[in-house]
Amino acid sequence: MKDRFKAIMIRKDGDKQSVEDTELGLNDLMDGDVVVAVSHSTLNYKDGLALTGRAPIVRKFPMIPGIDLAGTVETSSHPDFKPGDKVLLNGYGLSEVHFGGYSEYARVKGDWLVPLPKQFSPAEAMAIGTAGYTAMLCVLALEDAGIKPGNGPIVVTGAAGGVGSVAIALLAKLGHEVTASTGRPEEEAYLKSLGASAIIPRAELSAEPRALGKERWAGAVDSVGSKTLANVISTLRYGGAVAACGLAAGLDLPTSVAPFVLRNVSLLGIDSVQMHKPRRLQAWQRLAEDLDITKLSAITQTIPLSGVRQAAEDILAGKIRGRLVVEI
Repeated sequence: MKDRFKAIMIRKDGDKQSVEDTELGLNDLMDGDVVVAVSHSTLNYKDGLALTGRAPIVRKFPMIPGIDLAGTVETSSHPDFKPGDKVLLNGYGLSEVHFGGYSEYARVKGDWLVPLPKQFSPAEAMAIGTAGYTAMLCVLALEDAGIKPGNGPIVVTGAAGGVGSVAIALLAKLGHEVTASTGRPEEEAYLKSLGASAIIPRAELSAEPRALGKERWAGAVDSVGSKTLANVISTLRYGGAVAACGLAAGLDLPTSVAPFVLRNVSLLGIDSVQMHKPRRLQAWQRLAEDLDITKLSAITQTIPLSGVRQAAEDILAGKIRGRLVVEI
């Protein structure tokens, strides 16, 4: 274990936020019963917001950002983990109130950790990351709502992003007919390579929503929110469901109760940060079973720790396709 190690730190002076490279020692880390030597993290939309300060993601300063991490247990007083164990962590306040993954070492609570499935390397687990784990939570929620292959098409919004890319790959492998909604028509070949059978422009679902539209979708995975989610809800088929996990277009939801009481549709809220441990374990086991690892290379780019600040700007500008793995 190194005496000093590198990390990225977000600091705040008054209203001004800054991001800097720094060196820390283990005594600088937050409390926890497991120390993890971090090999890989990720950069998600939420990480972009934290690094740029464009949304109040960080609630305690100074803060090491990075909502995901994977690596090897260095020391542990938790009964479930021992030195040498491969582990991963998504959410639980990392980058918000607890130091995150953009550091060579992290001290965390063992209750937050998930054993790394044997099917994945740490880099592959972070190619999945919070985005892919969230996509799997969406798929599980749709299954729990009775949405089955053959019921009709599933629409995935924000399709070229991290959640959307993994959701398409998962749903297609499970036998669903998947329609991808994107504002980037140049990504059609990419989305079809993941398993999408049809592509529709973002504008088709971002116009002013009607209380009820023509029935189109048996189900949906939405990471956009606002008018897009409202349009999806209004065009669900009778008994359909949408798993909503994002708010890239805003927090508002300009819809009515009409689809819910006239078409018996369901809005399924998906939170990945505080999801209870059994569901996390189920999601990662299903990812190990149902995600085609060969698709990960098409979804993933790898960047060094020094590249996260520029990548944060790029992901907020909609320039990033799929997943970004950060090599620590």
